[in-house]
Amino acid sequence: MGNLVDKLSGKVRGVITTASDSDYDVARSVYNAMLDRRPKAVIACVDAADVMATIAAAREGGLDLAVRGGGHSVPGFGTVDDGLVIDLSKMNSVQVDPDKKVARVGGGATLGDVDHATYPFGLAVPGGIVSTTGVAGLTLGGGLGYLTRSHGLTIDNLLSADVVLADGIQITTSHYQNEDLFWALRGGGGNFGVVTNFEFQLQEVGDVVGGPLFYEFDDAAAVLQGYREYIAQAPEQLGCFFGWQLAPPLPFIPENRVGDLFCVLVPCWNGPHDEAERVLKPLRDFAEVKAEYCEAMPFPALNSLFDDAVPKGMQNYWKADFITELTDDAIAAHIQHGRHTPTVSSSMHLHPINGAAQRVGADETAFGHRDKNFSPVIVGIWDDPADNEANIKWVRDYYDAIHPHSRSDGGYVNFMSDDDGHRAPANYGANYERLASVKASYDPENVFHVNQNIVPAKGASNV
Repeated sequence: MGNLVDKLSGKVRGVITTASDSDYDVARSVYNAMLDRRPKAVIACVDAADVMATIAAAREGGLDLAVRGGGHSVPGFGTVDDGLVIDLSKMNSVQVDPDKKVARVGGGATLGDVDHATYPFGLAVPGGIVSTTGVAGLTLGGGLGYLTRSHGLTIDNLLSADVVLADGIQITTSHYQNEDLFWALRGGGGNFGVVTNFEFQLQEVGDVVGGPLFYEFDDAAAVLQGYREYIAQAPEQLGCFFGWQLAPPLPFIPENRVGDLFCVLVPCWNGPHDEAERVLKPLRDFAEVKAEYCEAMPFPALNSLFDDAVPKGMQNYWKADFITELTDDAIAAHIQHGRHTPTVSSSMHLHPINGAAQRVGADETAFGHRDKNFSPVIVGIWDDPADNEANIKWVRDYYDAIHPHSRSDGGYVNFMSDDDGHRAPANYGANYERLASVKASYDPENVFHVNQNIVPAKGASNV
């Protein structure tokens, strides 16, 4: 291995970190502390040439290859034992053209990097609710967030992407260049190459009216039923997700309620501010709001509001589904298991995927679940590894209870855990066979397999 790293060091400008370096533990760490993997080397790439050289080294050495953008992958797809890690975090530039409303975003950028660069122009890339999320992983899996109902998924705003393929060649993909790969990148995950640059169509987003509304847990049925009906026909400028929340010690939470379990709605109104009260009133009418932090704020402030609740270095275990209809029986199952939410960072989030997201055909991009109305994710996040067994059981029991009501075998690929690999065909939905064919064309040897993996179709020819 020493010779391989020595050869690689002569070909890359980025820092190569191995187990012999004092900062190895820092370099190999990822968001989910449950994963303690030890790669042979972490290469902090600074440009596409570094990415090309690292892919070549992995292939030459017969090593597994992991690609890390923001490092938020719950299954730990950004790291690997005894292999090489392409760390894109240094490639985080964001260039904004305010006249064309276009941004070029490096493959290692986070949502926070993008929000910082675009907000001064009153613009944003749709997608996400946590600013430390990596843009690459978010985009390649689809991209749910506050702006989904008004501007679609993140992939619906992608104009082009520069991709380093398994053979080390970089190509550009778009609606008119390498269209098959461009289709596959929009929802097919990290299966096809390393995206070094994204080009996004920006949307007009400046200050929004949003933030959490806290309701008593005992009002959860009324809140969920009201939310189900209202979000189906509310103005599309309104984004809003539901969740459970053990009340943290924040100024707007009464001191005697800290630690109590609430249900919450988190709206984001990206319309005229003088209409916010009218649009948000139905949410307030579902039940009495017991506490809130819902006001006009910069979009980056809302997009980073929950960052402190989900820091790097916690234990993470998640499960996810897609659902077409939020039935009363499903609501009952949510309430039954939601009442046992174990930690302040744990929850179930119910994200809407209607509106603009459903005006894109199911076969127009690789995201194959355009007919679904909600994406629930059971989020288990806690600090002490001693609690792993109990908290993993909570997530699994919760999932087992709601899944029979989903009428779908698949879930959102970005919400999967490391034991969900067998779900890949269902998670990619009706587009899986086409994705497998594209995979066979661009990565027939399955070099990029440390992901929610698409197995190359047999008999397809390489490009």
